[in-house]
Amino acid sequence: MENENNVSFEEAMDQLEQIVAKLEEGDVALEKAITYYQQGMKLSKVCNDKLKNVQEKMTQIVNEQGELEIFEVGEEE
Repeated sequence: MENENNVSFEEAMDQLEQIVAKLEEGDVALEKAITYYQQGMKLSKVCNDKLKNVQEKMTQIVNEQGELEIFEVGEEE
């Protein structure tokens, strides 16, 4: 697996999806499944950290007059 700091969000998600697919097949030896699980948890943390970073950057945006405004990210219902 690439260094977590150098992988993009999209690459991390792609790798995570590949790991999930391998684990869902069920034909994985226990030791290999544990390794995949550990890699998946690291990738999940990378994705979460990147999303938090973007959310923090977007909490304030500049309006048309050049003034900072609070930007709230709402959750979809």
